[in-house]
Amino acid sequence: MIRRIPQARDRGIPDATVARLPLYLRALNGMAERGTPTVSSEDLAVAAGVNSAKLRKDLSHLGSYGTRGVGYDVQYLIYQISRELGLTQDWAVAIVGVGNLGRALANYGGFASRGFRIAGLLDADPHVVGDRIAGLVVEHADELETVIRQRGVSIVVIATPAAPAQQVCDRVIAAGVTSILNFAPVVLAVPDGVDVRKVDLSIELQILAFHEQRKANGGPIMAEEWPDGVVM
Repeated sequence: MIRRIPQARDRGIPDATVARLPLYLRALNGMAERGTPTVSSEDLAVAAGVNSAKLRKDLSHLGSYGTRGVGYDVQYLIYQISRELGLTQDWAVAIVGVGNLGRALANYGGFASRGFRIAGLLDADPHVVGDRIAGLVVEHADELETVIRQRGVSIVVIATPAAPAQQVCDRVIAAGVTSILNFAPVVLAVPDGVDVRKVDLSIELQILAFHEQRKANGGPIMAEEWPDGVVM
């Protein structure tokens, strides 16, 4: 049985707030590891890289307002955010595409502590099928629907090359999964009700290159400095 991931926006929490909750949770977990019992909105905002007014508004959506002069209870706020993000449950994840990136994801130890259990690794390459990675045997991509059904997979990570990504996506959706993390360098077409989060490392590097170029040039690139043939 595939369990549905609760949608925070269905409870009136803005998408932008949902995107910041993991930042707060990461900062809070660090504080908990250091034995910090309470934290002010100002200190938590600094640790998370946001302004304190935005943080207070975000946390108010969870019904958490803190205590004047004391701040927020770290452990309770961790629980509130984890519950809202669905991290108090165990989510089965399948990774499709076990190249270098897929292997790195499979070997990452931080998923389990955050409520995500890698339940299947799949690939179409016969030279990869049968490999054992992080305690799991890589299965053939033909078994995708069976793995999803039998292991209750709720989230699928697509780490394939661009060409097969859409077909994999279509199969995943047809199998009943509505939450996809896409590392393939392509935009996936999905129906309403399916959530796709895209991670493109090359785009992030290009954005950093843009900022580096601006800093090197002492400011924004003016139109007269564009190479020949570059138009807006």
